[in-house]
Amino acid sequence: MEAQKEALSRIVTTLAAKSEEIQSFVEILEEIAEKVEENGAQAKSDLQEEFDQLYAVMNEMRDAMTARIEEEQQSKMMAVETDMQACQMALDNSTQLMDMAADALQETEPDAFTQAAKRIKDRVTMSPAFRLTLKPKVTDNMSHLVADFTEEKEALRKLDFLPAPTTPEIDVESCRVEDNTVTVVWRVPEGSRVDHYLLEYRQTDTAATGGRAKVENGWQLIEDMEEPFYTILGLAFNQKYIQLRARACNKAVAGDYSEVVTLETKALNFKLDQTSCHANLKVTEDGSAVEWDAMGGKGQLQETKGRGSRPGSPAKTVRPASPAKSPAKRPASASKRGDRFTGESYTVLADVTLDEGQHYWEVTAQPECKSYTLGVAYRNLGKFDQLGKTNTSWCLHVNNWLQNTMSAKHNNKSKQLDVSIPERIGVYLDYDNLVLSFHDAETKQLLHQFKAKFQQPVLPAFMTWCGGLTVQTGLQVPSNLEMKTVQESKKVSPASSELSVLE
Repeated sequence: MEAQKEALSRIVTTLAAKSEEIQSFVEILEEIAEKVEENGAQAKSDLQEEFDQLYAVMNEMRDAMTARIEEEQQSKMMAVETDMQACQMALDNSTQLMDMAADALQETEPDAFTQAAKRIKDRVTMSPAFRLTLKPKVTDNMSHLVADFTEEKEALRKLDFLPAPTTPEIDVESCRVEDNTVTVVWRVPEGSRVDHYLLEYRQTDTAATGGRAKVENGWQLIEDMEEPFYTILGLAFNQKYIQLRARACNKAVAGDYSEVVTLETKALNFKLDQTSCHANLKVTEDGSAVEWDAMGGKGQLQETKGRGSRPGSPAKTVRPASPAKSPAKRPASASKRGDRFTGESYTVLADVTLDEGQHYWEVTAQPECKSYTLGVAYRNLGKFDQLGKTNTSWCLHVNNWLQNTMSAKHNNKSKQLDVSIPERIGVYLDYDNLVLSFHDAETKQLLHQFKAKFQQPVLPAFMTWCGGLTVQTGLQVPSNLEMKTVQESKKVSPASSELSVLE
């Protein structure tokens, strides 16, 4: 008995669950029915609108062609009326001359007859009847204005609803990745009805496009492109690849996406290393900037006093307070990190070492920054070493304290540069050819170039005093920058001799 009740209970439970599923399915069907009704009415409305537009175009063409016929008809009628007026004038003149001739024939006096005959002869010579061209200026033919829409009628009879556009194909050979832009080119078969295109892209660290490959970022959409190509501007290549796909759309529907194409985006990416920086410096959470922290090294001031000069200022100058905003507290982890730099070496290093290839990054100083330095250095910098004062660092130093100056520094030698200080400085490292150059990031003007003799891998290195720096990575080497570097360095006559002093 209990077993039967249990079995019956299971059946009831199953039926209840099935009933709920059916009820849900009925609701879905009702919703579909409402949508079908709504979308069907919309499709009818759209179709009527298309035919109304077609009628409007045909009526416009009919009115234009009718106006042309009427214009030529009026022109020909005016020409005919002109010919008729000329003929009437000639007839009137001829009638007058014939009357004069009849009167002359009645003349009996020989002299009078001779004079009358002469007058008639002279007037006949000038008579319009003799000068009139008896050929119409126009013809009655209007057949050249007859229209034949046989082909158009046949084409109209073949009209049908729009099919989905053909899937585009991205032309990998024509795609370009340079200057942190990506130019994408795709093809669609001839005859495909396309109103516009959609392009999607995403950056990833994997070249795989299918299966269960993990992709960190979602697709970014670019809409309403009329041409089968597009250039994506202002990208930061902080991942190894960019994936692209395109689809064609007409007024009715969007077609399928093209196969995903993966392009490699080579660029240098690094973060500022918090574990390397001076106690008076604080790296932002994302590692892209370093900020001055006036209170961070308070405990070290007495211990390290007198160990070298402050960058860009006299050794005994009192350090000003932190900029306008309230002093930031030293991170709790700072006392545990074993600060890499100390004293007045307000330095922070990047978290990558470079021992080959060409690389580029840009640096922007905060407006209140008193002094900052940027360049490259070996990892074995001493904790009290300042950039440019050792033979293991090459840098550009900007001093905005009391005066605005910029100088190139290496091995404790300095060369002041007679150029304007740009808002953003680009650093180009060609490790393979032992070249380090600094540029105005906006104009790509060469500021200074080192022909260095690297014996070890180098790291991007930075110093800042009373202000902060923002570092932009994920940048490709700008096109023609290497050539520009060589050409512009040759323009500066003392460059080769003075550069050797700093190397």
